Amino acid sequence: MTVFACACCGATLTVPVARVPLPAHADAHVNPHSGHELLGVLMEPGTYAVRPYAYGPPFHPWAEVGEVEAAARGVYAPVYSVPYGPAGAVAVASGDVRGTVFIPDRLVGCLGLNGGAGPNVACAQCGTAVATYVDDCECWQAVWLDPRVVRSVPGEPATDPPLGWETLRRCRPGTPPVQPDGRWDSRWEAAAAVALAQLLAASGGAPVIVPDGPVADAFRGALDVLLPPGPAARALALAGPGLPAVSADIALVPQHPQTGEHWPQVGAVTAVPLAWDTWAFLAFHRDRDRRIVQGGGSLRDEIHRDYPPAPLPTARTFHLDRSLFLFTLARLPEVRLPWLRAIYDRLNLRNGPAPF
Repeated sequence: MTVFACACCGATLTVPVARVPLPAHADAHVNPHSGHELLGVLMEPGTYAVRPYAYGPPFHPWAEVGEVEAAARGVYAPVYSVPYGPAGAVAVASGDVRGTVFIPDRLVGCLGLNGGAGPNVACAQCGTAVATYVDDCECWQAVWLDPRVVRSVPGEPATDPPLGWETLRRCRPGTPPVQPDGRWDSRWEAAAAVALAQLLAASGGAPVIVPDGPVADAFRGALDVLLPPGPAARALALAGPGLPAVSADIALVPQHPQTGEHWPQVGAVTAVPLAWDTWAFLAFHRDRDRRIVQGGGSLRDEIHRDYPPAPLPTARTFHLDRSLFLFTLARLPEVRLPWLRAIYDRLNLRNGPAPF
C-alpha cells in the first residue's frame, strides 16, 4: 500500500491505496453517442494508477516541436500539439483524498470541473497546488495528483494478495459491451481502441484472420479495412485462463486488473493485452448467460431460452473510440514504420468516425 503526501510540507493527501494498471479509458474524454453525459468514476476506492506518458499543458504545435523532440516526449507521429505536462500523474478516487481544499479561481468547466485553468486542488496545510479534480461532462471522474509536488510514502503491505487468474474468472465475469439503455459502453469502445492500435503493430502489416464470434464483432471490420487481404496472413485468437492453448500467430490476452500483468502462457505467440473486464466477456459471456441452480446443474435449455436476453445496441455497428485509437497509435514506437505511419496519416486526416 502507498500513501501520497505533499512534497512541500509532508502533509498526508490520501488514504493508503494499492497500485493497479491505468484503465484503458482513462484518457477517453468524448462519448460520440451523447452530448453532455456525465461519466462514472475512473478508479475503484483504495486504488491508484499512474499515467506513464507526458500529458496536459503547456502544449506546443507539432510543427514547432519536430519529430525528434516529440519522440523524446513519447509521441512518434504527428499530432495537433505535443503535451509538455509531466509524465507520472497519479489518479485516485475522490473519496480517497484527504487534507485538501479547492482553489476557487480555478474551478472551471461545463457541467463539472475539467482542470482547464490548471491544478484546482491545494494542500490544506501549505496551500501548494497538488492535484486536478476532474468530473466534467464526457470525462471520467478522478483526482490527478501532480507528480512534481506530490511524493509517495510506502505503507503497510496489503493484507490480501492479488486474485489468481482462476479466481478472477469465477468472480469477475467482465463488462457487457452494451449498456441497459442500448448504447455501446464507452469503456468497451476505449479498450477496443487501445487493443486495435496494438494489434496493428503486432500484425507487421500482414492481414489478420479473425475467427467468427465476439472477437470478430469487435475487431474484424476494423482489421479488414486497415489491413486488406494479401499473402502471409496472421491468425488471431483469444488466450487466457480457462481457454485451450492457442495455435494462432497473435493472441489477445487478459491484463490482470490488480497487478497489470499479462497472461503469460502463450509461448512464442505475439501477445496483445486487453483489459480484463473486456477480455472476460469476450471469452466467457456465453457461459455467463446460464444460471446455476441449487445442486450445481445448469438450467434446462427451455428455461435458458426464457431468460431475458442481454440488451441489444440501438446503433448496430460497433464504433471504437477513434480519438483514443489515434492517441494510442501515435505513442507506439512502431508507428514510425512506413506501412503503419501510412495508416495513421490516412485516419488522422479524416474528419468524423474512423472508416470501420
